Amino acid sequence: MRKIIIPTDFSENANNALRYACQLFKYEKSELILLHAYAEKVYADENVLSNALMDELKTVTKIRSEEELGKISLKVHDEFCNPRHKVKLIAAFGDLVDEVNSLVNSENADLVVMGTRGLTNDSSLGMGSNTLMVLKYVQCPVLAIPANFTYNEPKNILFPTNFLIPYQKRELKVVGEIARDFNSKIHFLYLSKHKATSSRQQDNLEFLKQQFYNTITEVHQKDELRKEKAIEDFIATNKIDLLVMVNSRHTYLEDMLLTSTIDKVGLHPSVPLLALQNFNRECV
Repeated sequence: MRKIIIPTDFSENANNALRYACQLFKYEKSELILLHAYAEKVYADENVLSNALMDELKTVTKIRSEEELGKISLKVHDEFCNPRHKVKLIAAFGDLVDEVNSLVNSENADLVVMGTRGLTNDSSLGMGSNTLMVLKYVQCPVLAIPANFTYNEPKNILFPTNFLIPYQKRELKVVGEIARDFNSKIHFLYLSKHKATSSRQQDNLEFLKQQFYNTITEVHQKDELRKEKAIEDFIATNKIDLLVMVNSRHTYLEDMLLTSTIDKVGLHPSVPLLALQNFNRECV
């Protein structure tokens, strides 16, 4: 059974990410773990001046959070009524990244799905602060859905890579399964003026092709050094439905995240972004 963690702040963007997950995995037996982390909401209340008031606010917020989660669960059932999907509800007093990572390890989760922006929905930002933190620090593939994005089957998948790092099989498995489920084509995008001819690059390319068996793949090379522009142009001109990037040392996504602030990220994806975390997991 695929286990999918879906953080929610009860915004329309979060609901849209949930709808996307339900449709993307409609043919798979899955457990959808809806998580609301509410510590930030409690700490932000300026009226809390004592431990007693803090405890009371925690209790009230937990009850309200569980009620809202229950409403979302009913919507999932009413809208999709998928017997392959089981819904689990969790309201947690804690930091979002900590709570997601804890669930990733305790549930041995396969994927986190969330909106690129949350309740504040600042249209000037490509990514909201919570989404950026999850992309940077959660030890699990993260699928970020742009605000107001309408679901369509991921027939064309863009995978920018420099072919210089060894990939984790478990991370690539998610991409391969999606590609095979929808008979997708995976486009590898290599951004350099020089060809990928080193032994390491050729070995990693062959490894990628082996992991994406029974899948059509194609390698594209562009000499555009502005990575964000090259990726966004490729998405626009090739009808890309899903962008896959790897978060690890010396990768395009790491460059964009490290050189960005919480207020501004260089990449503004117009399609869902699947970020693979190329780190060792605590769980097996």
